[in-house]
Amino acid sequence: MTDVLTFGEALVTLRAEQSIRNGGSLRMSVAGAEVNVAIGLARLGHDVRWVGCTSRDEFGALVLRTLRAENVDVRHAALADGPTGLVVFEPRIADLTRVSYRRSGSAGSRLAPTHVEASSDARPRVVHLTGITAALGPGPLGAVRAAAEAATASGATLCLDVNHRAKLWSREEAAAALRPLMGHVDILVASDDELALAAPGGTTEDERVEALLEAGVREVVVKRGADGAQVFGVSGASVARPALSVPVKDTVGAGDAFVAGYLSALLDGEPVERRLERGVALGAFAVASQGDWEGLPVRDELGLLDAAPGSAIR
Repeated sequence: MTDVLTFGEALVTLRAEQSIRNGGSLRMSVAGAEVNVAIGLARLGHDVRWVGCTSRDEFGALVLRTLRAENVDVRHAALADGPTGLVVFEPRIADLTRVSYRRSGSAGSRLAPTHVEASSDARPRVVHLTGITAALGPGPLGAVRAAAEAATASGATLCLDVNHRAKLWSREEAAAALRPLMGHVDILVASDDELALAAPGGTTEDERVEALLEAGVREVVVKRGADGAQVFGVSGASVARPALSVPVKDTVGAGDAFVAGYLSALLDGEPVERRLERGVALGAFAVASQGDWEGLPVRDELGLLDAAPGSAIR
């Protein structure tokens, strides 16, 4: 049995050292919301399978090589027409980053329901999906729907991170696609301004959370950035944890790291308080490091944030 099965697009990332118009070097890596979560979970020792379409180009080879090196199962990754999508991160001021995409017609956008069917042998405990994949076109949206239905049919826990990207689709388009999925979702993850895209009703946060729980969602996890995160459950109670204070180097990927930490603790059978604590811990690792996932910990490093600043590990 696989711990976590996730579907999505893998991108090659290019990180600039300074403003693009000023030139300079670019550092290359791999990312994508589901890829980041998969790597974060695999580093903590979980059995994770990523399913997506990769290009036949050298960037596609880099994607597969990176995921294999991070112990992510890619046996059902498919080769598809189109280039590998690119994302460029450009530092502007302080920790503000400008993000540009080159993903139109990418191999990753060829994901379809047939790819979900091909991975039916995984028997996952958790299926993780995001609104980013749903926004990539009819095929990926169909794959998200098929994965949600398959999770319900198999008894797997379905986690959906809204992860709205305004450059991919409007809020109206996102709401029309995501709200019908709520009958399948067990854990909904959203920032406070994304709740309206998933909630079938309500105008305030409390009303939207209540509408989601009434629709069948078991846990509503609200990411609050620098203020931490909060979980609302069917019992009516909520639990919150503040973000950890760390030097901020790069905020990109923090939300995905949080999800990886939350799901890791869920798989370990931890209560919601411990899930939140591991989630905010991985979020802190992410923002204190350069890159989407490169600074995420292996399991025996989870306590590193408790060390005194300037400590040497000997």
